[in-house]
Amino acid sequence: MIAIVDYGVGNLFSLKSSLDYIGLESKITSDEKDLRDADKIILPGVGAFGDAKNKLESTGLIPIIKEEAEKKPLLGICLGMQLLLEKSYEFGEYEGLGFIPGDVVQFDIPKEYKVPHMGWNALDFTQKDCPLFKYIKDKDYVYYVHSFYAKTEPKYVAATSNYAIDVTGVVWNKNVYGTQFHPEKSGEVGLNILRAFGELK
Repeated sequence: MIAIVDYGVGNLFSLKSSLDYIGLESKITSDEKDLRDADKIILPGVGAFGDAKNKLESTGLIPIIKEEAEKKPLLGICLGMQLLLEKSYEFGEYEGLGFIPGDVVQFDIPKEYKVPHMGWNALDFTQKDCPLFKYIKDKDYVYYVHSFYAKTEPKYVAATSNYAIDVTGVVWNKNVYGTQFHPEKSGEVGLNILRAFGELK
């Protein structure tokens, strides 16, 4: 069973529908026992980093998520991925969960590129052995919606997408994975990423 963390932000039902569609059992929950009992955890998220972090803190689930990520796969999606990093500079300075070294920063790109970065972009694999890529290929397209992006060391970046700069698309550190794009909005490619996540041990 996959526990989808409910902390008041995120398109939870779209994500659950995608998991249902590919036959993966999941549960939207803010219950500590569910996170401990789950085989895997997904941390979704949309909106501003500071607000999301405060809401996540208010659930009391952060220590549980950190503990469980030591022994089972954790996937952060969009803002959920950004929360995996150490720090964000979105409208202030906020501490992240620290699973992935690095910061979440504002786009500094030419004016002809609109922010938020919204739409379909090709994935460029930087670590082809990332388990999330089991059923997809380099240059497959995924759907992004974000105004800030993750800056981290290359060894934690499994894929990028070019939008004036190489934007971190997928992060990976041991049991912890993150996608800046929305798999649940990325058609068959996104479903195949979720399918691969569902097969992780």
